[in-house]
Amino acid sequence: MRFPVKKFFSYYKPYLKLFLSVLACAFIVSAVTLVFPLLVRYITKDVLEGNLSTALNKVYLIGGLMLVLTAIQNIGNYFVDYKGHEIGARMESDLRSELFTHMQKLSFSFYDKEKTGQLMTRITNDLLMLSELYHHGPEDYVKYLVRFIGAFVILFFINAPLTFIVFCFLPILGVFSFYFNKFENSALSRIKERIGDVNAQVEDSLSGIREVKSFANEQVEIEKFDQENNRFLESRKKFYKIEAYFYNVIQTFIQLITIAVIIFGSASIVNNTLDLADLITFLLYINFLIEPIQKLPHMSTQFQEGITGFQRFMEIMNLKPEIENKPNAVTLQEVRGEIEFKQVSFRYEDNLGNVLVNLSLRIHPGEYVALVGPSGAGKTTLCSLIPHFYDLTDGYVLVDGIDVRDIDLQSLRKNIGIVQQDAYLFSGTVMDNIRYGDPAASDTEIIEAAMLANAHDFIMSLPNGYHSEIGQRGVKLSGGQKQRLSIARVFLKNPPILILDEATSALDNESESIVKESLEWLARGRTTIVIAHRLSTIRNAKRIIVLTEDGIVEQGTHNSLLARDGSYARLYSKQFELL
Repeated sequence: MRFPVKKFFSYYKPYLKLFLSVLACAFIVSAVTLVFPLLVRYITKDVLEGNLSTALNKVYLIGGLMLVLTAIQNIGNYFVDYKGHEIGARMESDLRSELFTHMQKLSFSFYDKEKTGQLMTRITNDLLMLSELYHHGPEDYVKYLVRFIGAFVILFFINAPLTFIVFCFLPILGVFSFYFNKFENSALSRIKERIGDVNAQVEDSLSGIREVKSFANEQVEIEKFDQENNRFLESRKKFYKIEAYFYNVIQTFIQLITIAVIIFGSASIVNNTLDLADLITFLLYINFLIEPIQKLPHMSTQFQEGITGFQRFMEIMNLKPEIENKPNAVTLQEVRGEIEFKQVSFRYEDNLGNVLVNLSLRIHPGEYVALVGPSGAGKTTLCSLIPHFYDLTDGYVLVDGIDVRDIDLQSLRKNIGIVQQDAYLFSGTVMDNIRYGDPAASDTEIIEAAMLANAHDFIMSLPNGYHSEIGQRGVKLSGGQKQRLSIARVFLKNPPILILDEATSALDNESESIVKESLEWLARGRTTIVIAHRLSTIRNAKRIIVLTEDGIVEQGTHNSLLARDGSYARLYSKQFELL
């Protein structure tokens, strides 16, 4: 894949004037720095070797000029450092916002494959390294290039043969640096992958800390973390080995250049082609030639880290959402709630078998339908196709007679409410979480939704009522309380289509009874699909659909299916026996 140069530089555009000001300042500071050795040369060669009666006044004058130049240098350095970092921080913020926005658009299939920790690394560490390149890269290149070229030109006029000797070392250094950049880039990519794995392991372990402790498996998690941490350590050791080798070769060349200048410079003094003042000046300017070479390992690492971060950024940005709105997508109006599956087939990936095969089903507006069957039969998958979370392999899913692929995604999903077995709550207050159902809702509407969900009483018993913090994923609440908040969210959303995905299967009997009552209120007047594990909870469904690996094998009411003595009756009997 070709590196997207135009895209890389496009992030400078909003800050171009400030960025150019920083580069101009960096140029001025570097140019001012080049003046100091010339002033030293003038003092040692012209002032002190001339008329000593006027020398002191000239020294004072030059000293004053040096102070002025120092002030200019310090002010310039302050501006470059402060505003340069500000540009880097702003660009990092823009990149992070763009990446996060794009991630929100990516389909479920993307998140089915990716680890959260890896994505967190891309949105934090990678972009931090990239911002360092955006800020320091051009600034350092301008600063060191001006000093290098300026020093080279000045040295050439002082003594061309000696300058040529120094210059002979530089192409060798350039080739060597280019060669090692490839190894550094590869090593840095491995480091980023490994830290992503470490983040993923941490996120997985800490998210499941209650499971870890309940099984007394802290040592297991420590060993898993140590394994990923050691892999990360090994990748860093390999990188530092390459960097150390690179740095030491560079340092050797620097020493050789200095030795060459001293030897050949001294020989030039003996041969009267160079005087002592010029040799001192030469040695001072040699620092400006050597400094870029000394910084080369750091600049190379910074460059590779930034470029690798940008490449990983673009890997995500180049991903197209598998599910997007069509150009003339339909906006749903006055949804009745009719749902129809026509010869639907679906598989998650091309190399996997079909989960659903040639399935057809119609659900009437306002109908209360239950889906039952063994695990893995495709019940949740079937319901995931209604809000168009995944693209069909074959067939059609229709809402009010319109193919979901032709409906605007926002419009479609705004009209569907989903209550899942594992209610996900966000960090924040009770009110924040209920308001998620309708960000524009008033406090009064939120309280009404909580009352309908049988949640108001327990909310008012919390220390700060609706303004109580519930912790990450609602850790401060019980399972039944979390579920009632998720139901209140859907009440607030008020969708005409409702999907209940085993919404009570993880609750105790008392919580299940309260939540079940809330769900019955929620289902009134809506097209409702219930995925049920406990068959006792769906006896009153207008229609029960039995889904197996062979597709829909039975449909009917609870009593009619028991009388048929088929798949449903066997499932029901097994649950009764277990009780």
